[in-house]
Amino acid sequence: MTLTSAPNEIGDSGLQTKYKISGADALMDSLRRHGVDTIFGYPGGAILPIYDAVFKAEQEGWLKHILVRHEQGGTHAADGFARATGKVGVCFGTSGPGATNLVTGIATAQMDSVPLVVITGQVPRPAIGTDAFQETDIFGITLPIVKHSWVVRDPAEIAKVVAQAFLIASSGRPGPVLIDIPKDVGQELFEYLPVEPGSIKPQGFELPFVPEHKAISDALDLIEKAEQPLLYVGGGVISSGAHETLAAIANRYQIPVTTTLMGKGAFDERDALSVGMLGMHGTAYANFAVTECDLLIAIGARFDDRVTGKLDTFAPKAKVIHFEIDPAEINKNRVVEVSVLGDVGISLVKLLDLSNQRKINPITSNWLDKIKNWKKNFPLSIPPKEGEIYPQEVLIALRDLAQDAFITTDVGQHQMWAAQYLLNGPRQWISSAGLGTMGFGMPAAMGVKVALPEEQVICIAGDASILMNIQELGTIAQYKLNLKVIIINNHWQGMVRQWQESFYDERYSASNMSIGEPDFVLLSQAFGIEGIVISERDELIPQLQKALEIEGPVIINVNVRKGENCYPMVPPGKSNAQMVGIPDINK
Repeated sequence: MTLTSAPNEIGDSGLQTKYKISGADALMDSLRRHGVDTIFGYPGGAILPIYDAVFKAEQEGWLKHILVRHEQGGTHAADGFARATGKVGVCFGTSGPGATNLVTGIATAQMDSVPLVVITGQVPRPAIGTDAFQETDIFGITLPIVKHSWVVRDPAEIAKVVAQAFLIASSGRPGPVLIDIPKDVGQELFEYLPVEPGSIKPQGFELPFVPEHKAISDALDLIEKAEQPLLYVGGGVISSGAHETLAAIANRYQIPVTTTLMGKGAFDERDALSVGMLGMHGTAYANFAVTECDLLIAIGARFDDRVTGKLDTFAPKAKVIHFEIDPAEINKNRVVEVSVLGDVGISLVKLLDLSNQRKINPITSNWLDKIKNWKKNFPLSIPPKEGEIYPQEVLIALRDLAQDAFITTDVGQHQMWAAQYLLNGPRQWISSAGLGTMGFGMPAAMGVKVALPEEQVICIAGDASILMNIQELGTIAQYKLNLKVIIINNHWQGMVRQWQESFYDERYSASNMSIGEPDFVLLSQAFGIEGIVISERDELIPQLQKALEIEGPVIINVNVRKGENCYPMVPPGKSNAQMVGIPDINK
């Protein structure tokens, strides 16, 4: 039976009382002890003993299991749950194809440093290595895309493995871990000894570095001397909850702030110091700022190629400070003058504390004036309101109508427009950045809504991306998840079409989605979900407003201009100062 109260009694021997239960029941009790109350998953043969324990846990009332329609949807939902809350997301899948269907979601979480515990069923121990029905080596398959993984061959190891899994997933630079449990391990009865969270550490496990005082001091010395500094902020600031300290530092020294796609929400983009997102589809003024700055202060960012453009031209005039929790990222893509290793939240607090002991005299006024002029001269372009609806108009309307919403996105042009125009708070921007996973947005929105049922949750999707995991409309319908999905429908794989237009002489190979595209309103209605189509400009705001006010899920299909391109754009192999349609400030 599943344990419903903590069995921590101390007997005459001084040891905790043991209970004889199944491996599956031990797994569920271990998850409960680690605060798990929600699991996303899909059953199958090898994981049935665990699902029998799930049934008991749901009957006892401490667990909510969300049945997704595809295992990939389960990983993305757990990912959205984790990003929105900061907790570890948990998902289940069975052996063979169930396990391999999880791979894309695991890789998505790994690239974006999202804490997940992924649990798979496996064929019974005697069958491992025999090419048994639905056997795959998911341990080996996922080795490059997890922080750690286990195959549990002894049920007595389950509690210890779960404790290690949650510690590894959530500590340091977060990420996904995998636990593979053979079917007979889940069935076997044994004497269970619980393991409490944090009470056991894996061999070789080390907590993150403690930031060194000298590194903090050296960083502060450079900051105080810089006339044109720039804060370059990534997802590490979100993960560490350091946004308030970041704002204090930016305001104290009057330093402009640019964010990566993962860093959106770490700094208020309504603030005059914000220059928005940088990189391939970043704002012109962010890209000019990084090109002209004399000090680049990278915080929880990894110098990704979509940010840097041509690497040897990235921040060419700048000394670099790198605040980072993962030592592997230091000097990986850009050699830095000062590195501050450790949790960036702790590092920034130490920096601010040391700063408060010194007199300051911000010297960035001329720099801020220069940036102000760039903002004036090179704003994000708003197209004329004529002809077909422009995609940008949809995002601008949504920005005004749903200012506090949690936003998830799929991947493509709509993702970049959303990043450019929407203004989000911490953990309210949820998008696949590193892997760029189409089909991420809607299942991620499910995870956010399950985690935060009182919050407004909106998915921004493309007509191509949404079809990647369209089956999750069934999950949304089953659980009556009150989320909204806005499809920016240009009838193309929009970003692919834009690249084919720009770099492949308009040879549009396999990117037109109009033939075979479903009627999204009828499709949503087939799942029992309300659907709305918007094709005329004068319908846009009223219909969006109507959709947002409906109590329940709604799919909003907005037909937009087919040939619109997402600008600014830094072409591959070019510097950030060389954006399509914008003068190069170096000339």
